[in-house]
Amino acid sequence: MITTFLGFLGACLAAAATGMIFQPGAWYERLKRPVWTPPKWAFPVVWTSLYLLIALAATRVAGMPGNGTALALWALQIALNTLWTPVFFGGHHIRAGLIIIAVLWVSVALTILAFWNVDGIAAAMLVPYLLWLSVATALNYRIWRDNPSSDE
Repeated sequence: MITTFLGFLGACLAAAATGMIFQPGAWYERLKRPVWTPPKWAFPVVWTSLYLLIALAATRVAGMPGNGTALALWALQIALNTLWTPVFFGGHHIRAGLIIIAVLWVSVALTILAFWNVDGIAAAMLVPYLLWLSVATALNYRIWRDNPSSDE
């Protein structure tokens, strides 16, 4: 079970690593952002907590029968999660980032439903992730809307 958890955590750490490689920087600071943008310190705190929950939830499901679809959706969402940061912060592609995060939101919602069919506790562990993605998606949308000339 520990090795399974470490495997899922490794996938989450790969996603987190993109945040260390592609940091917001001066480009992001110049963008017009809504007043409800979370403070900078919140992002690493929230994402650390979420990645632990995401890995723990997948570990629970991995040990249950009938987990194929659930784990396939988990793999899809972590791949999309990993992709968003280099596209948005690395490439400065706000609109493409919005498309990716919208598909990510749907994939996490589907993952929660699939996890629910296998393990309700694991599904519940992903709800904070979907809530945070809701904020992040709204933020990405507002940045795209309010900075039409900044999308490279």
